[in-house]
Amino acid sequence: MFSLQGQKALIVGIANEHSIAWGCAQALKAQGAELAVTWLNDKAEPHVRPLAERLGAEIMLPLDVSQPGQLEKVFSEIAARWGRLDTLVHSIAFAPKADLHGRVVDCSPDGFALSMDISVHSFLRMIRLAEPLMDEGGCCMAVSFFGSSRVVRHYNMMGPVKAALESAVRYAAAELGEKGIRVHALSPGPLKTRAASGIDHFDELLEAASERAPTHQLASIEDVGAMAAFLASAAARNLTGGVHDIDGGFSITA
Repeated sequence: MFSLQGQKALIVGIANEHSIAWGCAQALKAQGAELAVTWLNDKAEPHVRPLAERLGAEIMLPLDVSQPGQLEKVFSEIAARWGRLDTLVHSIAFAPKADLHGRVVDCSPDGFALSMDISVHSFLRMIRLAEPLMDEGGCCMAVSFFGSSRVVRHYNMMGPVKAALESAVRYAAAELGEKGIRVHALSPGPLKTRAASGIDHFDELLEAASERAPTHQLASIEDVGAMAAFLASAAARNLTGGVHDIDGGFSITA
């Protein structure tokens, strides 16, 4: 139905082969896109570089968005090597453990600010850097969770953070729509990823989601990747600003 042949895509957030970002990278590559892949730091590189090489990534660089200059270096490399960018996948989030495991009303100012910076503002920074490279349009995607709009036990501070991310998606979509740049949030249900392992009692959430979803199946990283590939394609050229639930219908149930 669609092809991404010739597209250039940046994938941020692969930690291992269970990552949502890895599912997106595989799907985009399968449809013909060329990839740029980043890893967090030296500790992460041995886990991510082999995956990037497996998909023939043309650009591979470290990226810690909290470190000044690293994000700009990645986009400078993309500009020098490709001269353009068609798709951006942002799949990173962070909250200090003490804040994540406590009540929202007790979260620290520094912890909340850091979570917002890494989980939300870094996406806006990436869009701003991608904008001049998307002069023929493009697609920017971030990863959210239904805890943004519903209270999910133990999700705590990440709920308000993801709510801010989804609002940022809508505003960015409105601001960049006339340039043909589309902005979306991918919102899978509970997935067993390394990032999710930091949430208290996450296994209970996985079990409840499987029981409650109409399909009685948890989403997979392949499901998320399929949606990402579609949204990146010309077939989705008139879709923007959406929060796309990929959860077997879990989010529609009470």
